Amino acid sequence: MNELALKYGCNPNQKPARIFMRDGSDLPLEVLNGRPGYINFLDALNSWQLVRELSQATGRVAAASFKHVSPAGVALGGPLSDVERKIYFVDDSPAGGRAGLSDVACAYIRARGSDRLCSYGDWAALSDTCDADTALYLKGEVSDGIIAPGFTDEALEILRTKKKGNYNIVRIDPGYQPASEERKDVFGITFEQRRNDYMVDESQLGNVVTANKEVPSEARRDMVVALITLKYTQSNSVCYVKDGQAIGVGAGQQSRIHCTRLAGSKADNWFMRQHPKVLGLQFVEGIRRPARDNAIDVYTSDEYDDVLRDGAWQEVFAVRPEPLTREERAAWVATQTGVTVGSDAFFPFGDNVERARKSGVSYIVEPGGSIRDDNVIQTADRYGIAMCFTGMRLFHH
Repeated sequence: MNELALKYGCNPNQKPARIFMRDGSDLPLEVLNGRPGYINFLDALNSWQLVRELSQATGRVAAASFKHVSPAGVALGGPLSDVERKIYFVDDSPAGGRAGLSDVACAYIRARGSDRLCSYGDWAALSDTCDADTALYLKGEVSDGIIAPGFTDEALEILRTKKKGNYNIVRIDPGYQPASEERKDVFGITFEQRRNDYMVDESQLGNVVTANKEVPSEARRDMVVALITLKYTQSNSVCYVKDGQAIGVGAGQQSRIHCTRLAGSKADNWFMRQHPKVLGLQFVEGIRRPARDNAIDVYTSDEYDDVLRDGAWQEVFAVRPEPLTREERAAWVATQTGVTVGSDAFFPFGDNVERARKSGVSYIVEPGGSIRDDNVIQTADRYGIAMCFTGMRLFHH
């Protein structure tokens, strides 16, 4: 089959819509369940490229949580800590009874947990076969669909029960290689370019331009995670990474500093979920996880003062929480260290470094090439940050 009719395009009025192969060959994918839409397939194909390349570059299982053609979260596989199981609601999920969760399940749990608010209604992508552990966790989450190179029979059986049997499941041919040129039409005019087949790996990280030249293996891995994430994020974009997990992605901003602030605030929110007061929150019985996510987001912000005054806390919390002051939040975030930040294009000013270091950034990777590179390097040197210039811009539109 070389084409697939869609319900509509980006919006209900955009009909007809389809995906198809220009050369008449078969589509390199198969819909196993549901009826994915236009935006679903944009998310599916972009997210698949990301996790495939990240797995190839690191030799690890990779997963992504996509929304509106940009990643809300990306992560590599690996065992979850007790704190991670708690902040990602693993133990009260359908997968909670499984102590030794698979690498692919852990990768997706981390990817979704990077920004649980933005991952609401996501498209999931896995570099490896979806197993029962992953399917059980997804069963309890609000998600639109999943793409993977394969699914176990048990995983398919579980996923086909989601959304009243309408959950979108797409299997991609892992061996498919697209043509070297790509095209798209805008306002009736066809654009053509070479597909961005630049492969990111640690070989691009040799140009350390700061006084601090120490970039340990874990930081190099995180730089690769950041760069491949940025390669499939709507530009301008900035990405914060820690321990193989993108903990803050700022996408599609016109100003570089706004990308850095947005991604940094998401990284701070991820870290705030680990604060002892947040871990100790007691919720009313039966509350759904999206409501808990929203409540935690409010609790760790200045908005909580208004909630306390209005008494709305009783709708969510079983016990009235002790407020988390602005000073407490700042002190907690200040303990964050070892974070890597990547940028899809050069930092034009040192203010990006200033903002990044407030979220525990110790390492930076960016293309370089600004007329103010000297200022950016000096700012990094002021804080002992190690910074690599790759010489390669990674815009994505």
